[in-house]
Amino acid sequence: MVGAWLLLWGALALSCRGEVAFLRHADDSTGRCTYSFTVPSPVESGCPDAGGVPELRAELAALTARLSRLESRERGAGGEAGRGIPQPQYAAPAPRLEPGCGELLRANSRLEEEKGRLERENEELGRRLESSAQEIARLRAARCPPGGEGPGRDPLPAPGEAPHWDPQPLTYQELQSERTEIPASRLLEETALGRPGSQNSGCGELVWVGDPVVFGRAESIAGKYGVWMKDPEPLPPFTRETTWRVDAVGTEVRQLLQYQAPEQLAQGYPTKVHILPRPLESTGAVVYRGGFFFQPRRSRTVARYDLRGETLTAQREIPGAGYHGQYPYSWGGYTDIDLAVDETGLWVIYSTEKARGAIVLSKLDPETLEIRQSWETNIRKRGVANAFVICGTLYTVSSYSSPNATINFAYDTATGTSRALSVPFENRFRYLSMLDYNPAEQQLYAWDSSNMVTYPIRLSRD
Repeated sequence: MVGAWLLLWGALALSCRGEVAFLRHADDSTGRCTYSFTVPSPVESGCPDAGGVPELRAELAALTARLSRLESRERGAGGEAGRGIPQPQYAAPAPRLEPGCGELLRANSRLEEEKGRLERENEELGRRLESSAQEIARLRAARCPPGGEGPGRDPLPAPGEAPHWDPQPLTYQELQSERTEIPASRLLEETALGRPGSQNSGCGELVWVGDPVVFGRAESIAGKYGVWMKDPEPLPPFTRETTWRVDAVGTEVRQLLQYQAPEQLAQGYPTKVHILPRPLESTGAVVYRGGFFFQPRRSRTVARYDLRGETLTAQREIPGAGYHGQYPYSWGGYTDIDLAVDETGLWVIYSTEKARGAIVLSKLDPETLEIRQSWETNIRKRGVANAFVICGTLYTVSSYSSPNATINFAYDTATGTSRALSVPFENRFRYLSMLDYNPAEQQLYAWDSSNMVTYPIRLSRD
């Protein structure tokens, strides 16, 4: 069919030059329609013998072969649509496959990337599962020693008694001594001196903080940060096993949850829910001698809520204390006023405009909340993540999010001096929002990104 069109275009071209062309079409011997035309030569009066012009014959043969290939390609692309009717296109399907192949290659690449991501997630989940299994095994070993009571074993403590800390194996203490740069022999001596309930128990300097132990986890976003504690000097009907908790996220935080034992806390079933008369602010609350001490929202006041009578029994303003974000710890949370308890009583940690953001430490009367004495330190409150008091000495933590933080400063109220420290402290879950000391158990209580944890500690000889 392409040959016919070529003949037609040739005739038209010749006619444009002024030559007279004669076009004919007729069926050939096979019944196919054939077009032909003739044009008189402008220079020759007669035709030489056709056999004497081999170049014309070769050109004609090449043209015929080319026309045959074009017709074969036409039939392969879709067959004849009708005899004598030219087809609109002869494009081969190969170019149309190229975009499809490219899309398949891109899809395969995406699948490979997704496979890699899933494999990495699977590895991470495996590591977390193994870590959780180790944590569960450690908790079970700590709470339920295998074999129960028997010859050579100490009986379980009666309700209300403070749990006793057992010395760690010597090899474990050798490893810990490498972290704290304290000889293991000295740690063994300090263990005997600092064990609660022992004859030699007493005050000393903080020299070691152990790995955190998880007791429970908040069930909702309201527990992203909060406070949990026990009363080191409880009044009946409460005991040293009675545990208290507040989820501190929200603008109207009034619920104080009471648990008879830490196991109930881990299970999430409180014995009672106290509704505070005033909403509290921050995570600086403590329980001490039958009272819940807290900072009411948007005030520089400290209040005492009596846990037995369920009423406010005392409120007192801390003169000049910053509140609601004026002088918080570095993590924020409106932690301007932080209460603490140690072997000597009740404390409040805060700052004032006069102190220019430095920590002020004041001793409070637990019944009237009157300030007995105050100390102005040279430690910037916004420069530390949290603070607690042990034996009249204020200790601060360097970071609330770094996994390898330190206890970085200590201020001794007996001498009125501060010093730099470097005691390793682990933020396992990367968001420490509360840290307090329990003098009855000689361990730290903390709230770390919805997790309620404790830290064992060591105190040196005086």
